[in-house]
Amino acid sequence: MNSKRRFFIAVIVSSTAICVILFSLLCFWIYQRRKLFKVHQKWSTGSIESYSLKKSSSEKNPVTLMAYDQLELGTKNFEEDSILGIGGFGHVYKADLPNNLQAAVKKLNGTTQDAIREFETEVTLLSKAQHPNIISLLGYSIHGETRLLVYELMQNRSLEVHLHGSSHGSSLSWHRRVKIAFDTARGLEYLHNQCKPSIIHRDLKSSNILLDSNFNAKISDFGLAITDGTQKKKSVKLSGTVGYVAPEYLLDGILTDKSDVYAFGIVLLELLLGRKPLEKLAPAKCQSIVTWAMPQLTDRTMLPTIVDPVIKDTMDLKHLYQVAAVAVLCVQSEPIYRPLIKDVLHSLVPLVPFELGGTLRE
Repeated sequence: MNSKRRFFIAVIVSSTAICVILFSLLCFWIYQRRKLFKVHQKWSTGSIESYSLKKSSSEKNPVTLMAYDQLELGTKNFEEDSILGIGGFGHVYKADLPNNLQAAVKKLNGTTQDAIREFETEVTLLSKAQHPNIISLLGYSIHGETRLLVYELMQNRSLEVHLHGSSHGSSLSWHRRVKIAFDTARGLEYLHNQCKPSIIHRDLKSSNILLDSNFNAKISDFGLAITDGTQKKKSVKLSGTVGYVAPEYLLDGILTDKSDVYAFGIVLLELLLGRKPLEKLAPAKCQSIVTWAMPQLTDRTMLPTIVDPVIKDTMDLKHLYQVAAVAVLCVQSEPIYRPLIKDVLHSLVPLVPFELGGTLRE
């Protein structure tokens, strides 16, 4: 009788121990699942707590998590007088931060998946990119549904402002324009060839080329950029700005680094001609800069007559023909006929004055 009793007691004790172990394992599993879910939610739902990026040893440019209150104070509560520009998903404000640091703060109010994805892409890519011709991301912040990106301040704003604003390019001499093209090509060459994996910007345009106090150019706005892993898929969602989008991407959804080269060609035409990528001829009719300029770009007698009046007769004609030839190649309708950006860069180096980083000696 005692042996049976001891047997039943042993069974009960063993069963209880097994239940305790199983229950502990279940609690641990639930805890881990909740922890992972919270981390995911901090990106996808824009909770007040900000997601802290985990940096790998290969990443060059740590991005700081900044306090929302500090940025709100620095922009004077995002007042209208602090606005530097307006983008697709929000406004950009000038901010005065501690330690005499001036910055540009992009305030993204969108809560759509596209807006969230662009924010994540910008932070991820710019936390890894470091180049003199790529804009520096200083930090970011998430406050409720509001996302903030903090960049170095570019005192001369965008190339678009100078070319198509009230000054109509008067601040941009011939050499300064060639230097801006050279800087932009250097930035693209870094993205295409030196970044691993390579990056396609996908929205290169004059408003995304920013100028510092010395008119050095930096490529900005990486929200639409994609990396090498998806660049050649025909199913990539069409994005970009009308007038800069390459024909094969617009018509067939084919995206490669040659798509950025096409957009660069459009910017080069803007620098040469002082015209916008698309100009309205009538209420329902527009003409592209490529359609208008192509027949005249290859005619050496006509080319000097269509150059932006601000720089007309200020350059060596041989240099003008060379830059025009580069632009013509970049905007070819078939990507196979466009040069690689590294070849474009090599073509521009001899046209930039030595003191500005090129090899031209006058």
